[in-house]
Amino acid sequence: MIQEAKAQHIDIAMDIAFQCAPDHPYVREHPQWFRQRPDGSIQYAENPPKKYQDIYPFNFETEDWRNLWAELLTVFEYWIAQGVRIFRVDNPHTKPIRFWEWLIAQVNQKHEDVIFLSEAFTRPKIMAALAKAGFTQSYTYFTWRVAKHEILEYVNELVHGPSRYYFRPNFWPNTPDILPFHLQHQGENIFILRFALAATLSSCYGIYGPAFEFYDNEPVPGREEYLNSEKYEIKQHDWKKANRMTDIITVINRARKHHPALQSTWNLQFCALDEPNLLAYLKATEDLSDVFLVVVNLDPHRRHSGFVQLPMERLRLRNPVNVKLHDLMTDERYTWTQEWNYVELDPYKIPFHLFKLEMHESNM
Repeated sequence: MIQEAKAQHIDIAMDIAFQCAPDHPYVREHPQWFRQRPDGSIQYAENPPKKYQDIYPFNFETEDWRNLWAELLTVFEYWIAQGVRIFRVDNPHTKPIRFWEWLIAQVNQKHEDVIFLSEAFTRPKIMAALAKAGFTQSYTYFTWRVAKHEILEYVNELVHGPSRYYFRPNFWPNTPDILPFHLQHQGENIFILRFALAATLSSCYGIYGPAFEFYDNEPVPGREEYLNSEKYEIKQHDWKKANRMTDIITVINRARKHHPALQSTWNLQFCALDEPNLLAYLKATEDLSDVFLVVVNLDPHRRHSGFVQLPMERLRLRNPVNVKLHDLMTDERYTWTQEWNYVELDPYKIPFHLFKLEMHESNM
């Protein structure tokens, strides 16, 4: 499978969950690696009020921790030898940080190209500690940052705060485990605008495939969980099926592939805009050879308009302004001749602009 995937230019990521079934040989051969009750039985996993009686979690602080840690390292070494170079680590925050520091360092000493993905929605300090321990990418709270002030505050924290030096954020609009409340029972507009934000705010994004592409919006009542989940049933998807979302994903992914400005998170600057339902931000390379302006209508139901301010200093512009804009989504072209410029977005046409900017040399 790995060989065929590579032939199709696809990398296989393996989900790593460090736990055991009750009949695993480790339970029989190394009972000291697990927490035991006073009667000598192994303590199964619990996350009150949930009980996971089919899972035995490791005791990473066991007196025999050196042998346990060394054995778990061999799990990675085995799959690396089979050609796996990406590991999505399940709930790394439930294991000691010092274990990950040691293990990632051991792996990267021999295999610098191995990627570790941190699947951890937990307290900010713990997420930061995992990033410092060596995880290549980390989950973020983007999934629940919906209002304009929430997005501004959170992204500015990631881009301009101290975590920019060690935390590589991955933005997910949804996950196999999470159907956020703002997507529930909603139409395609909210799915499109949330995808556009994830794929252009961050250099790294992910979606839970067909469920997102085809607007699966039915939750377990009162919970952020899919009603008909692939965690519990096998689904057959028509991989040739297309809609507006699949077309938009194609266009944005092509732009991300060919434009360095969209391949970084740290080059982002929000732009002033006089409409609370519109969000605008600039992404540009240092030499301004590649510049994008993204404008998003955060209201999936109504048309909104306003005036966006070009960041003159960042773009090294002077009056009179002469900026050419090409919207890669609609193929429409504009010329802006002033610092403040009118924008209008109808979510039923498309809820965002993806403008490629060209500045006239005499204007810089």
